[in-house]
Amino acid sequence: MLIKNRIIKQIEKLKVEKNAIILAHFYQKKEIQEIADFIGDSLALARISSDNKADMIVFCGVHFMAETAKILSPQKTVLLPDPEAGCSLADSCPADEFKKFLKDYPQHKVVSYINCSAEIKALSDIICTSSNAVDIVNSFPKDEKIVFTPDKNLGAYVNNITGRNMVLWEGTCSVHDLLSIERVFELKRQYPEALVIAHPECKGQLLEVADFVGSTSAMLNYTRESKADVFIVATETGIIHQMKKYSPGKKFVIVPSEESCMCNDCYYMKVITLPKVLKSLEKERYSINLSRQIITDAYAPIHKMLEMS
Repeated sequence: MLIKNRIIKQIEKLKVEKNAIILAHFYQKKEIQEIADFIGDSLALARISSDNKADMIVFCGVHFMAETAKILSPQKTVLLPDPEAGCSLADSCPADEFKKFLKDYPQHKVVSYINCSAEIKALSDIICTSSNAVDIVNSFPKDEKIVFTPDKNLGAYVNNITGRNMVLWEGTCSVHDLLSIERVFELKRQYPEALVIAHPECKGQLLEVADFVGSTSAMLNYTRESKADVFIVATETGIIHQMKKYSPGKKFVIVPSEESCMCNDCYYMKVITLPKVLKSLEKERYSINLSRQIITDAYAPIHKMLEMS
């Protein structure tokens, strides 16, 4: 505990000296969430990235999130404390393969989920998050032809809600796509009074049995406002920390991805630690660098999303 407190004090000192802020996603470890200046989902963190007075952003999330911050604030130094903090969903859509894919759909608009690389964003007409995907898609005329990338589960969910027939890239998030409806049914037998809440990156079968489907921030708000006392949560484990903080009298049961644990951790989200945040600030290492052209091309579709949200 003494070492942990010493590290936190050093981080706070360096933040002041370097005019830095720490942004953290809901899926980060508890101790990372506790030192963050701002905690949120992808949409909230994108907004904060573009609207702050810091000179430096230490992004405790994954690579595409730090890239988004750099695109929105190219004049700032954006640091990712561990270069291994990637994303299975973003990796499922390589830019060169997606370019070839788009040649088969020349008259289509491209709506890209924010969980993608800067190169994919640069190929897009507009970006969306799980919070606003339905509204973004509904902003297009009903007869508009659309390619949606990279998450096929989120895309299928949006198709179902909007009545569209978007062309879907075959990408998934390994953390959400692994969750099974069978595990949900097992938990419902243990907690028959529980409400099931799920992230739209989960498979369609699971979403169909959920009492509520929404982004991480939407799920958090739902648990705060609901009169229910028990929730079965189909997303990454990290969100449970905030749910318990806001609703200490309620019970939250994560849908596990493995038989051996009651957890569903994203490896990439959990690689960032307090010592890595400190080293990142000290050495200003693992800075996000993007070409001017990529920043320019990717900025427009992200900015369009923020204006509409």
